Amino acid sequence: MAGGTAMPDGVEEVIRTTDTSLEEVGRRLADWLATRLETNRPPRVHNLVRPTHSGMSSISVLFDVDWVEQDGTARTAELVARLTPEASAFPVFPAYDLKLQYEVMRAVGEHTSVPVPQVLWVENSPEPLGTPFLVMTRVDGVVAVDNPPYVFGGWLYDMDAAGRRRVQDAAVDVLARVHAVDDPAGKVAGWSGSEPGTSLRRHFENERAYYEWTRRDDGLRIPVLEKAFDWLEAHWPQDPSPDVLCWGDARIGNIMYDGDVPAAVLDWESAVLCPRELDLGWFLFFHRQFQDLAEQFSMPGLPDMFTPADVIRRYEEVAGVEACDLDFYLTYAALRHGIVMSRIERRRIRFGEVEAHENPDEYVMHHRMLTQLIDGTYQWEK
Repeated sequence: MAGGTAMPDGVEEVIRTTDTSLEEVGRRLADWLATRLETNRPPRVHNLVRPTHSGMSSISVLFDVDWVEQDGTARTAELVARLTPEASAFPVFPAYDLKLQYEVMRAVGEHTSVPVPQVLWVENSPEPLGTPFLVMTRVDGVVAVDNPPYVFGGWLYDMDAAGRRRVQDAAVDVLARVHAVDDPAGKVAGWSGSEPGTSLRRHFENERAYYEWTRRDDGLRIPVLEKAFDWLEAHWPQDPSPDVLCWGDARIGNIMYDGDVPAAVLDWESAVLCPRELDLGWFLFFHRQFQDLAEQFSMPGLPDMFTPADVIRRYEEVAGVEACDLDFYLTYAALRHGIVMSRIERRRIRFGEVEAHENPDEYVMHHRMLTQLIDGTYQWEK
């Protein structure tokens, strides 16, 4: 790892996502592309690779394809296939709406200056690859990886303070530009507006249903998550902000950079109409949990990045609005990610990567942080 930083044991985790070989994926992709490209000859799919630090839910496969059009013109393209998880891989989420991802990315690409890959095809049938998938153009750049977290080393860690501030400001600007889409319900096919204040309640109840879904096999109750649900009910915003187009998985790790400039904004599977603070809370929480992990291992991390004061100041300057009820949304983000992590931990147990925990709260990696958020002792500015 760059920067001369030794990686502590237990930071990087091997997480199983699929049993399908790349050779098999390539063969099936070639057969499927033959029905999509204007060619009389089978296309050649090659240079397949899975990103070393890909996500924990969907599966990405990078590949090149060569073909000859019917008029004899030779073509080549660098593409990405994003596959929903196979049932055998213990999916993180109960459902994956590829059509919605396509519609959101199309709307963002058409109505903002936010760079998003172009989605070329959406395949909802599991027949071609064994699971639904979409194919999009490939963008070159670097990302701040999650596994091991970027706070331990890498290109962002090695930047000077001025460079990191440019990266941070650019990331916050992406949020503001996404949220600025006018009439998002009218621009994303399949969406419709809702009565003021109802979208947050609907989102919250969906999270409660998701938590219950994660319990369906073992019936396990996780006290810290249930306490968080109760805390949020008791601290519900009196007047939630108006709905905007929320990215849903708003974080530095989902932005691909060319230097300090965003080259592509990725992972729109959780996009939703909701108050803007939903994204802001997730954005702030995600970095802070990684910084806490670095400090847990007596590592410096990146304490100068993504502090709430700096992020909110920049966001409000660019967006021209005031962010409200952040204590609620920060805790809500910690709850939401806690449910995700409890599902991922169950998957690791299922495949023999770790042992089951005696303390149910330990299914949530950041359970101490969430406990402190609930009891009011967590310190954001350290």
